[in-house]
Order: sequence, then structure tokens, then C-alpha cells
Amino acid sequence: MSEIRARTITPDHWQDWRDIRLRALLEDPDAFGSTYAGEAQFDESTWRARADGTSGPAVLAYADDKAVGMGAGWSYEPGRLMVVAMWTEPAWRGQGVGRGILDQVVGWARERALRTDLWVADSNPAARRLYERYGFEPNGETSPLREDSDVTKTRLVLPD
Repeated sequence: MSEIRARTITPDHWQDWRDIRLRALLEDPDAFGSTYAGEAQFDESTWRARADGTSGPAVLAYADDKAVGMGAGWSYEPGRLMVVAMWTEPAWRGQGVGRGILDQVVGWARERALRTDLWVADSNPAARRLYERYGFEPNGETSPLREDSDVTKTRLVLPD
């Protein structure tokens, strides 16, 4: 088994980010508020901007030279960072990929004294278990995953 390394990326890694993001949206469409159809239209500058670190870190987990997991943080209001775009290749689930990505994203937030939260699809109990084992707790907030979706999502927050 290969060693897994999670690391914050730069815009130069935009193709790896794009490739795994589009795989994630195709394979697990009910895990995300975005859609494959929407993001498949992005051009190179949009993908580069997603990895530029301006509003938060973009993190990829690599096994050898292959991206096997992803996640990011988005500073959506003063003092807050939302964990977004979390996904792990099915063959790599249960091997610490998600935890390694969370370590990078949450560490980035803590270095900047930001509180961290996220939304998790209620149809994804494995992701919810990962987040709750990490320390995230539900705050009682729920909403539809997307405007056109019957799937709901729940907000989880990481206590100080």
C-alpha cells in the first residue's frame, strides 16, 4: 500500500484538482451542492482560482503521484472557514485520507483563529461519521442539498 500525503496545493496543481473534483461529482453527485454539469464548464483560470489559497486552502491527498482525495476551506464570513469539496476515491476510503485532509484544512483555519464548520449530505453517513469522529458537532441547522434536490444536508461545527 502506498503512503498517503495530504498537502495544500497551488494553482500549478489545477489539473489534479479539476480531475479529482469532476470524478467526485460524477461518482457521488448527491454528496455535493455543485454539479458535474456546472463545473465541467469551468475554464483553466477558474480551476486555478480554486487552488490559489485566497479564500482558504485547497488540499489534495496523494498516493504516490495520484490524487486520491480532496478537500478545501472557504472563508465565507469574518472569523469562519467552511470545509468544502471533501471527497476520497472509493478504493482509498477508510485509510485516513479524509482525516489527513481535515488536518490540513482545520490546521490552516486554526493558524488564522478561524472557527470551522461544514455541511454534510444526510445521505452520506460515512462522511458524517468521519466529521463527528474528528470533533464536529451538529448545530441543528438543515437545508436542501441543492435547490432541485430532495437530499438534505446538516451543518456541523467544530467547537473551539
